[in-house]
Amino acid sequence: MQKELEILYVDDEINNLIGFKANFRYGYTIHTATNTAQAEQILLANPDIRIIFCDQRMPDELGVDFLNRIKKDFPRPIRILLTAFADMDTVVDAVNKGHIFRFVRKPWVEEEIISSIEEADKFYMANSLLDIRNEELQKAYDELDKFAYSVSHDLRDPLTGVLSAVKLALEFDQIEHIHKLLSLMKDSLTRLDAYIDSLRDYYLLRRGDLLLSNIEFNTLFENISQFYKMYTQNNHVEFDIHVEQFQLYKNDKAVLELILHNLLSNAFKYQRQDYDKQLVRLSVNVSKDHATIVVQDTGIGISEDHLDDIFTLFFRGSDQAKGMGFGLYNVQSALLKLQGTVEVNSELGVGTTFTVVIPSK
Repeated sequence: MQKELEILYVDDEINNLIGFKANFRYGYTIHTATNTAQAEQILLANPDIRIIFCDQRMPDELGVDFLNRIKKDFPRPIRILLTAFADMDTVVDAVNKGHIFRFVRKPWVEEEIISSIEEADKFYMANSLLDIRNEELQKAYDELDKFAYSVSHDLRDPLTGVLSAVKLALEFDQIEHIHKLLSLMKDSLTRLDAYIDSLRDYYLLRRGDLLLSNIEFNTLFENISQFYKMYTQNNHVEFDIHVEQFQLYKNDKAVLELILHNLLSNAFKYQRQDYDKQLVRLSVNVSKDHATIVVQDTGIGISEDHLDDIFTLFFRGSDQAKGMGFGLYNVQSALLKLQGTVEVNSELGVGTTFTVVIPSK
């Protein structure tokens, strides 16, 4: 028996309520009500109730009518009707109107009540699991709709730009005009390449198990520094790196790099253009069982209104840089895969700080 299983028993006969609670209080959490109005209040106050036993002959309304009426507000509890008058009309009404799971004759016997509870609980768990799967499926459909729209738009846009440039180039004879068009084509193809990289990351996070290895953050951060070296030199952005690691740390290197590159890419792209001391700071502190990674920038910042949306697929909070809307969504997905957390602090016109905590595997 499940001690945590909660049951509501509705009956206008006090002796029946007392007897029911006395018989089953050691196996289950029992709530009792002498009328349907009281039963509704108990259901509102106790959302974990899984099973409702209700007498058919209630003074204020029939049990079938009560169970039918509460279906909309309390769809999950399994409904069992208690009746001493199991005529065919009652059975038909109960099935058609109240979606009754089972009938129990009065006076009931303990074995039949226990059997009803066990079967109802199995049915409740199966329905709950189905509801969860349906919610997950609906979420997947919604995401697929957005994904299909984004792919059709974001793949077509740079390709259209290249096609237009090619058509114009065929009409020009002067080399300088052609060079300008080639530059436009280069920009479009660069955007397309970045988009394909984002798609790769998107699917990387959804397939396969983690590939664990020992992570040396000094080496990892040095490689990252070399990756951004050309950008920092050409754009005069200081890139400050700090590592505190005196413990062994194990995780999936590819997923870690995905998180770091997405955060750092935004930190570099969204710097304040009129600020002469542009800075991106990357630091990590490794403790016994987790790593705390901080990415801080002197960028344009994020509006407070957008902080709850920045991890949403295809969300773009600024037009300063051409983003695909995958970056922070992929960060969130990667952290879910690694069982990590992220905290964001930002101020418009000052900068943004991402603090990521990822446990060692």
